[in-house]
This record gives sequence, C-alpha cells and structure tokens, in this order.
Amino acid sequence: MAPNRIMVVDDFSEWRRKVCSIFQQHQELLVVGEASDGAEAVRKAAELKPDLIVLDIGLPKLNGIEAAARISELSPGSKILFLSQENDAGTVRAALETGAWGYVHKLSAGAELLSAIAAVLHGHRFVSSGISGREPHCMKPSVTTTAPFLSAAATPIRT
Repeated sequence: MAPNRIMVVDDFSEWRRKVCSIFQQHQELLVVGEASDGAEAVRKAAELKPDLIVLDIGLPKLNGIEAAARISELSPGSKILFLSQENDAGTVRAALETGAWGYVHKLSAGAELLSAIAAVLHGHRFVSSGISGREPHCMKPSVTTTAPFLSAAATPIRT
C-alpha cells in the first residue's frame, strides 16, 4: 500500500521540522512538501495534491483559514487538518467552515496529532480536546497496533 502523502505548513521552522520528524518515523506517512506561509501552501498544494495538509493558522502572507479555503478549491482531494495554537471556539469554527477535516491545538499535539491524522485519513472529523469554550467531539483510534494512527478504525468519543 502506498504511503499517505502529507504536506506540513507552519512558519516556525523548528516546529515544522519536529512535526515532519514524527511523521518520518512511520512508513505509512510520507512528507512530500513543506511550506512556511499561506501563499506558498496554496501553490504547493495545487502542485503536489497531497492526501493530507497539516496547516497552521497564524501564517504570513496569507493566514491558514484563507489558505485552506483556496486549497479546498485547487486541491479538493486534499484533506486539511489544522494544527494551531489558537484555541478559541470562534477561530476553530471559522477554520472548520473552510471544509477542513480537523483541528488540533498545538498544546495537545503530543497526545492527539497521530490520532487526528488517523481519524482524518479514515474519513472522520477530529476536534482537539484543547479547544476552549466547548466540549469537543473527537475521533480516536479504538485499537492500538504498531501503526495505530493508520490501521485502526476511528471511534467517536466525548472528552
């Protein structure tokens, strides 16, 4: 089976490298591109057509919400998962209204990012438990395997 092709978008290069290094530990995930601003993200998404785009909101040139809206038009087969430090319900709502499949708060990334990727790649929505102002609906794998974020069926839970 071909690996899932992922693009990582964040303006903070050290964070972006860390996220990519986590993905590189899993043969089912292949980082095919990186971008450091929203305009570059739109351009690369249109060119690369990745399966999944992990996208920050606070980006230069074009914020992540605007970039996601454009990416959804140019690369409709690419699923978008926001990974951001923003955690207010209004921002999350605006992000998800772009057609994004999920939202992970950066403070929860260590515990939730791979689960969120599993949910999204399996066609399920994921909203981080680190979001303020609401009780989020999350999707997490129900079975643990050597590649839990890719091989398990997602099961909805309340946190």
